[in-house]
Parts: sequence; C-alpha cells; structure tokens
Amino acid sequence: MSSEQYPLVKAFLAGSFSGTFSTVLFQPLDLVKTRLQNSPATFINGRHGTLSMLSIFTNIVQQEHIKGLWRGMTPSITRCVPGIGLYFSSLDYIKSHYLEGKTPTALESVTMGFCARSMSGAILIPITVVKTRFESGMYDYNSMVSALKHIYRTEGLRGMTCGLVPTLFRDAPFSGLYLMFYTQTKQLIPKELINSPYTSPIHFTCGITAGILASVVTQPADVLKTKMQLYPTKFKGLWSVIVYVHNNHGVQGYFKGMVPRMLRRTLMAAMAWTVYEQLSKKLGLK
Repeated sequence: MSSEQYPLVKAFLAGSFSGTFSTVLFQPLDLVKTRLQNSPATFINGRHGTLSMLSIFTNIVQQEHIKGLWRGMTPSITRCVPGIGLYFSSLDYIKSHYLEGKTPTALESVTMGFCARSMSGAILIPITVVKTRFESGMYDYNSMVSALKHIYRTEGLRGMTCGLVPTLFRDAPFSGLYLMFYTQTKQLIPKELINSPYTSPIHFTCGITAGILASVVTQPADVLKTKMQLYPTKFKGLWSVIVYVHNNHGVQGYFKGMVPRMLRRTLMAAMAWTVYEQLSKKLGLK
C-alpha cells in the first residue's frame, strides 16, 4: 500500500499494535490500582490508614498466585487495543482534515485528545465496567461474554454504562492533557536529535513526562469511576459518590491508587506512543 492509501486503517493498526504489548505488560499495575481504590480503611499503630501497594501485590500473589496479577486481562485487551486503535485513527482523521499537516498548538492538542478519547471511551464503556469488576475480585463472572449478559439482565443499560461520566472526565482530559504535554515537550527537543538514533528514547522520555502530569490531574475521576462501577446500586449519581469518598476517606481518598495508576498510564502511554511513532514511519503515515 502506498502512503496515501487507507491512512485511517494504518493509523488504527499502528495504534492497536502499540497498545497490545503495553496492555499485557502493565496489567498488574492496573489490578493493584483497582484493589487499592476499593480497599477499606485499616487501623495501623493507633492511626487510620490504607493498605499499601506492596501489601496488596503480596496478597494477590499469595492467594491467587502469579497468574492472579493478570486477572481481567481479556477485558483489558478487548477495551484497550481497539480503544487505542480508535483513538489514534481519530487523531489522524482530525489532523488530516482540520490541521492540514501543521503542528498543533497546545489548545488544539487538548481539543484533539479530548474528542478522540471521548469517542472511544463512550463506545467501549461496557467493557470498562467488566474490566473493573474482574480486577476487583468481588464478582465471580465466568467470562467476559457471560459478564456482559449478566450485567444487562440484572442491571439493564444503566449497569452497562455505569461510571460513564467520571470515565469521560478521566480519559478525555487525560488524553487531551497528555497530547498537549507530549507535543509541547517534543517541540523543546532539537530536530537533529529527533531524527537521530536516539529518537525512541526521546519519544519515551517525552511520554513519561506527559503521563506523570496528566495522571495527577485526572486521578480523582478514576477513583469515582471505580466506586460507581463496583457498587452500581449504592450511588444515585456522580455527586453521591463524591460525597461518599469525601466523608469516608477525606481529600486523600480521591487519590487512592495514584502511584500504580501513574506508573501504568505513564509507562503504557509512553510505550504506546514510541511504538506508534515507529510503526507510523514504517507504514508510511509519516
């Protein structure tokens, strides 16, 4: 295929391939993050505290063995691979039709990322619900298909889309902020280095920097999303879960699971963009 043929298909394939490896590799971090966000308060040395990332990791290995760290792998791949593919193909469409090859400004980067992630996030929200419940260990679903059937039968459309609002508040701003930080950071790098043998490490470093900044801003929405998807009948809406987290955990409750999520999202996004940039060149997108 020439570089002009099927650009959206090529962008989708490049994004999907880049997402597959990072999704599998960093799934344990996502699992630990979900368990942390759902962990009850503990009483340690006369003070209230929460279970640590290491203690949850150790507990999973002891009770579920090493393979337990990849619990929820099927819905994760089902969500992330086409999701990342849709995200990158949407970005490519927006760039080619509205920016005509020019470098996007910071505001344009945020808008592009917001729109691209909103589309994929809304389409794949039922898989996100199943993924969260698999990772929590609270639900005994036999498979992803049976889980979807059970949720639809017992909870209806509301159960299939629970947590959609905080999911969009998490993913769309994250993607927009990440893309802004990523493109702006790349512009600070001299062009001779971008085109040098060090291009992959440079892309990876830019991705890590962007991921850290975007993760911190969007962490509260991730906590709210997890609570709504694990306890669909407990909360009437977004405001009720906000009040619940604040009353039970305080301000720090909105940042539970931030370390594993930051590690996963940062490394995953950095790797996805690095692989995507390389595949894009080979497929003639750049």
